[in-house]
Amino acid sequence: MIKTKQKTHKGASKRFKITGTGKVVHRSQKIRHLKANKSKRKLRALKNDKPVEGRMKTKIKKLLGKA
Repeated sequence: MIKTKQKTHKGASKRFKITGTGKVVHRSQKIRHLKANKSKRKLRALKNDKPVEGRMKTKIKKLLGKA
């Protein structure tokens, strides 16, 4: 009996990244446009990748085929 292989979820693979230590990170939202009413400090903070916490981390790892 042939078992099917787990496929990588392409939408998740474009949005999330797994670091060398196993953390899942994603790009910040609210930085694409409408920047004029945001402070420079806020924009600098939004440039950094944000970690994914809790149960979502394991779900995303499963979508990426790393669980």
